[in-house]
Amino acid sequence: MRYLFPLLLLFAMLATTVVLPGCEPKEELVTTDGSAKLEFSTDTVMFDTVFVQTRTVSKRLWVYNRNKRAVKVDEIRLAGSYGQPYKLIIDGDSGAARQNLTIRGRDSLLVLVKATLSVNSQPDNKPFLTEDQLLFRTNGNDQRVLLLAYGQNAYFHIDEQLPCNAVWRNDKPHVLYGLVNVPPGCSLTIEEGTQVYCHAGALLAVQGQLLVNPTLQPTDEVKPDDRRIVRFQGDRREEFYDNIPGQWGGIQFTAGSSRSNVVRYCDIKNASYGLLIYNWDGQRPFPKITVENTSFRYISGAGLTFASGGQSFDGGGILSFSGDFDVRNCLFTGCGEYAVGGFQGGTYNLQYCTVANYLLPGQVRRPTSSLTFSDGQPVQTPPRRIAPTISIENSIVWGANEDELFFNNSANYLSQITVRNSVLRTKEYQAAADAGGKPGLGRNGNLLNTNPKFRRTPENAAGRFDFRLDTLSPASNRAVPLPGLANDLRNLPRSAATPDPGAYERVNP
Repeated sequence: MRYLFPLLLLFAMLATTVVLPGCEPKEELVTTDGSAKLEFSTDTVMFDTVFVQTRTVSKRLWVYNRNKRAVKVDEIRLAGSYGQPYKLIIDGDSGAARQNLTIRGRDSLLVLVKATLSVNSQPDNKPFLTEDQLLFRTNGNDQRVLLLAYGQNAYFHIDEQLPCNAVWRNDKPHVLYGLVNVPPGCSLTIEEGTQVYCHAGALLAVQGQLLVNPTLQPTDEVKPDDRRIVRFQGDRREEFYDNIPGQWGGIQFTAGSSRSNVVRYCDIKNASYGLLIYNWDGQRPFPKITVENTSFRYISGAGLTFASGGQSFDGGGILSFSGDFDVRNCLFTGCGEYAVGGFQGGTYNLQYCTVANYLLPGQVRRPTSSLTFSDGQPVQTPPRRIAPTISIENSIVWGANEDELFFNNSANYLSQITVRNSVLRTKEYQAAADAGGKPGLGRNGNLLNTNPKFRRTPENAAGRFDFRLDTLSPASNRAVPLPGLANDLRNLPRSAATPDPGAYERVNP
């Protein structure tokens, strides 16, 4: 008898296995109910301003089955022709369409969409719209997601040696890939309003002469969004990348042949460096650049090297290795290492400039002073010493660090440092007289370690910053008139008797 109960239990289990049908989880059972529709993460997949012949990033579309039971998707396909211009990757497989896909209950499916637009007959500088639909058929239901791409025709410069005395017109954007070179003895003139977009690693090398907005003489205000400004920036058009530095190389001027360069009414951003004179061997005469009414924004690069020399250095708005710069009415902000870095000699004249160099997003500290000058190179054995000549007038040098100026080996060129009528953040040089081989900047009309009170900065606001002086700024009216500089960065007139320091003359809002 003691074995009877276990035997009966075993027979009962076997009988249940034979008699009862297999049970599937509800999420595995496929429903044919016509009310079981799909839901989507968005009703429109949009690519905002794509250059023709350039493949976009992949955009994600999540397809959700909110039902308890599985649904069978009879077909997913484009309404138009596959690859014109859209391509799909559906649940990991690329192709024009997919049939008979099952999405489990309360599960999802991923569709990746990419686009490559062709040249369009629209006016050159006008974006054009390319539209398609992604179709889904499930249980007799037809659903669709709109695909939109705004395209733009462009000039493409890919590892190009430019023709002599080239002119870049403003009728459509210019897109740079790789190394684009201005040959020795030749010039590149960039017309007012030209837009230059640079792909990752792109570099404009100037062995000859660069002329940016050389003839523009505006008679009205030039606001930051003015169409006459020449703009260099990264080619990622998504809003997320707008303020990201290091997206492309920069503009490099080489020794031996680059002369009399002019950069005016220009905006340079997203680069590893803005303007770089690369004269590592100190060849004379030094290359020279005149920079006027120009902004340097969101620029940073660490451990940069060139194959020709192999030396390593950090990024900056303006970098100079034995070069000469005249810089007037310019703004430097969001520079992760240097706003201006001048090494191994050179002449640096800064007049009416604003350095508002706060930390970049995610940056804990900046190990360098915004303005750094030295008679040697950052790394060089044995050092080659060439004394720089530095003049800073009517400028504001402010930022996140207690010392935003640094004169390395200043005892070697102390007599060649002039700083007047400027607002400076410095502990190192706050004395009223030169001492110990260091300049004393607490004189000559300078205002030290007093916040100039810009209107909108990362310290008091978010979003779009405004580095004009606030109405209560202690820096107001502390400059002195300088010959030939009657207007500010925005081409507004300065006070004839007591102008403001920095790139902007303070005006009522």
